[in-house]
Parts: sequence; structure tokens; C-alpha cells
Amino acid sequence: MNILDWNALESDGQARALTRPVQAVAAQTRESVAGLIAQVRADGDVALRAISARFDGVVPESFEVSEAEFAAAELAVPAELRIAMQQALDRIDVYHRAGMAQPYSVETAPGVVCEKMIRPIGRVGLYVPAGSAPLPSTALMLGVPARLAGCSEVVLCTPPRKDGTADPAVLVAARLTGVHRVFKLGGAQAIAAMAYGTATVPSCDKLFGPGNSFVTEAKQQVAQDGAAAIDMPAGPSEVLVIADAGANPAFVAADLLSQAEHGPDSQVLLLSDDAGLIAAVQDEVEKQVALLAREDIARKALDTSLLIKVESIEQAFVISNRYAPEHLILALREPRDWLPQVEAAGSVFLGDYTPEALGDYCSGTNHVLPTAGAARAYSGVSVASFQNQISVQAATREGIANIGPCALTLARAEGLGAHANAVALRLGVAP
Repeated sequence: MNILDWNALESDGQARALTRPVQAVAAQTRESVAGLIAQVRADGDVALRAISARFDGVVPESFEVSEAEFAAAELAVPAELRIAMQQALDRIDVYHRAGMAQPYSVETAPGVVCEKMIRPIGRVGLYVPAGSAPLPSTALMLGVPARLAGCSEVVLCTPPRKDGTADPAVLVAARLTGVHRVFKLGGAQAIAAMAYGTATVPSCDKLFGPGNSFVTEAKQQVAQDGAAAIDMPAGPSEVLVIADAGANPAFVAADLLSQAEHGPDSQVLLLSDDAGLIAAVQDEVEKQVALLAREDIARKALDTSLLIKVESIEQAFVISNRYAPEHLILALREPRDWLPQVEAAGSVFLGDYTPEALGDYCSGTNHVLPTAGAARAYSGVSVASFQNQISVQAATREGIANIGPCALTLARAEGLGAHANAVALRLGVAP
């Protein structure tokens, strides 16, 4: 990892420092993804088989997971892992249930009642990555809020392994949350299939889940086309750590590497006002990365990651809010006192004993979070992500008499005569 002094950089250098790796190849990714989507739209399952053979090196006999495959997965998953998944599921359920939106009704004027109804989205599509590492935790993160929302049909796609089967742990996690159908499909082709539908894969109203730059681009393209809504841009993983002189360098290095090992296009950043800590973290990163089974992947991510010296912790928060990280770790002595400074982040981890890995797995919060700066405007997945909130209003004769004149004035100001007339007729006055 390279060390930079933020205040020694010109504005363009600062901008380059905060550029995600995937942003440099965005145009090429867009073109490739558009071609894959067009292929799936035109040829359906035939295209899915061809693309799966090309990228996954295998074409499953059947894309949909059978009951026999689910049964085999149950036998293949060790009891210890199943127990851990159930424990994580229970905490995810507790956290998300507590934050569920509630319907309400309020009288805004005498005779005028406005309400909020909440309805589940009908059919949702979940994407669970399994490229270099299967992620059963993502099946939990998406399946639990979908179940709490009451979605009538939940479809899940996950890439096949080299033998044409889905990862057993992903299948068990899917069943634990009540997912209805699972398909052995990955990449942009899975997103296209769930958006437009094929003879095998049903089209979905909204798509959820993280993925690489191709998956994220595919989600954005199908959303722009109006084929399906999406949760958010949730692409290559990223973490930003703000640390003071009292932080533990080994802890900070471990947190940086926990995200770097996700993929070569991940990015990790450390901001600190202490040069000694930065040097110690750099040493720790080198020690720890050499011990990782995924060392090669982590090192590629570290090539585009930075250790940044800042003037003060206050300046670190200004930079962090500009970057808007997916994960923000506050390795500070009084981390909660700094929360008012956080304006844009997917999820925040406070103090030395809250590694980001807890949020990835089992603290209860959701790990499907906005990336690439989208945290400035998007939030992580919640039960509300799987629901529609529908407003309702009812006015009596008294009610329209009370607020109709207000509507008339506004309609006339906007020059919308039909709007004014709809109110005036009921009031018995001239529009």
C-alpha cells in the first residue's frame, strides 16, 4: 500500500486518490454488459447456456436447483456451520424487525384523512455471489428482510461451481430464510434473466444483491431500461478506516485486509493524523497478507489502496464524507463522539473491538450496502427495500370545503384549469 500526504496533493491528485479502481474501466464494462443483456433478451435460456459455458466453464443440466440438490446440501453442510447461520439469521431478524415501517393514518384537516399502506413487492430476485468465494451470508442478508416484508415469491440466483452444482451452504441459507426458488446462474446473465425472464427464470419486479463490476453494471442497465427496479449500486467491496494514534495497528491492518481479499477490484483506505501509526499499519499489512490463502487477490486490491496522512481527525471525516465508503471503521478513542461528523457511509463500525467482519456475518445489520460513493444518496438493504409504501387519502364534504380553496389557488397559479375545475365543481364555485 502506498502512503500519501493528503495536504501535499493538488486538487486533481486528491481526486485521483479517491477514485475507485472500477471507475477507470467503466466504459469497457458498460459495453460488455450491454452485449450480454441483449443476448439473454434475444435468446433466453439458449443464451444462458452459452454464457455459462463461457464464463463458468460449466452448463448445469438444469438451471433450477432441485429438491434432491437441496437435500444433498443439507447433508453436506456441517452442523457447526448450520448453527452459526441460524444464529446469524436470528440476529439479522431482530435488527430488521425492529426497524420495520408501520402503516399510519392522520387527519390533516377536519374531514381529510391521509394514510400510509405498506405492501410487499410481489416477486423479488436475489443475487448471491460465489465467484472466488461463495457467500451464504448474503443469502441470509437478503432472504431475512424479504421474508419479513412478506414477498409472495423470492427467486435467488447464484453461480454454479465447476461440477455444475450450487454451493451447499448458500442453498441451506436460502432454505433457512424461506427463499422459494434457486437458480444456478451468475454474473450479468443472471441479472438479465431475472429482469426480463426466460422460459426457465421468472422475471422479477426488483433485484437485490452485491456483485462485481459486471453485476453492478447489469443491475443499473436493466433499471434504466425499466425492466426491474434495483436496491442500489452494490459493487466491489470497500472500507475506509479513520484511526488515531491509540489504534491497534494489527487490528487496523486486519480490517483493511478483510475487504481487500474480496476481490482485485476492492479498495481499502486508511486515514490517520499519526505518521507512526500509518507506518506500523503498513508493516502489519505486509506481515498479515503473506499469511492469507487469498494473498494474490488481496495484493491486487492493495495495489490501488492507500494509507493517507491527514492533518487532523476532523479533516479525515471531511475526506470520508467525500468518498462515502461502503464500510467506515472508526478506530478512535471515543468513536461514538465522532458519529455526528458522519454524513455519508453505508455502515459504521465503532471502536477497536468492532471489526467490519461482524457486520458481514452476524451482528444483525445488513451487509448489502451502497458502494462507489452511492452512500451519499442510498442506504443499505432493509425490510422497507422489499416493500411499497402507498399513500391513501379521503375527504368528506366538510374536508373538501376546508382544503379545496387551497387546491384551487395552487391550481390557478400553475395554470392547470382541469385541476381547478375538478375541485371547483365539488365546491360549487367557478374554477
